[in-house]
Amino acid sequence: MKPKRLVTNAMLIAMYVVLSLVATINAGNMKFTLDSLPIIVGAALFGPVDGMLIGLCGSFINQLITWGLTPTTVLWIIPAGVRGLLIGLYAKHHNFDMTFAQTQFITISSALIVTAVNTLMMFIDSKIYGYFSIAYVFGGIVPRIIAGVIIAFIFGAILPHLLKPLRRIVLEPKKASAAKKSEPEERRCPYCKAPIKEDAKKCDYCGTEF
Repeated sequence: MKPKRLVTNAMLIAMYVVLSLVATINAGNMKFTLDSLPIIVGAALFGPVDGMLIGLCGSFINQLITWGLTPTTVLWIIPAGVRGLLIGLYAKHHNFDMTFAQTQFITISSALIVTAVNTLMMFIDSKIYGYFSIAYVFGGIVPRIIAGVIIAFIFGAILPHLLKPLRRIVLEPKKASAAKKSEPEERRCPYCKAPIKEDAKKCDYCGTEF
C-alpha cells in the first residue's frame, strides 16, 4: 500500500474514532451517529479492502475506548466492516465513478443492511449476557432505520463534493506521474543538443548529419 494511501486511511480511522465519541447519541438500545462518513469516503475512494479496514479498525478502537476488550467486541466491529466492504465493492464495480442516484442507492442500502447486522449483533450479545427481551432488541428498529436512511441520504449527497478534492490530492499525482513517464523522450542532436524531428537525418541548427 502506497504511503499516501496508508496515511489517508489512518486519518479516516482517526476521524471515525473521533466522530464515534463526540458525534454520537446513545439512547438505550438506539444509537445515532455520524461515524460512518469516514468509512463511506474511504470505501468510495479506494475500494472494499480499505473501506472494510477503516470500519473494522475504527470500530475496534472505539470499542476499546468505550467498553474495553470483551468477549463480544468482535461482534460490534462487524457492522462497520460490512458497510465499508459493501460500499467499496459497489464503487469498484462502477469504476469509482458513481452517479448521484448510484451513490444514494449504495449509501442507503448499506445503511439498511448495517442496521439489520447491528440488530443481529445486539441479539447475540443479549443472549450471551442474559439481557435479551424482544422490546429491547427489536423495539427501536424502526427509528434506527429512519435515522440511518436520513443520515445515509445526507452523506450520499455530500460524498461527491468530498471525493473530488481528495482524488486530486491522493490519486491524481500518481496518474500524472504515470502519464509523464509514458511520454516519449524528445529527440535531440547529439552534438548541439537542439531538438530535432523524429525522422530528421540532419540537424537544422548545427548541420550534423545522422
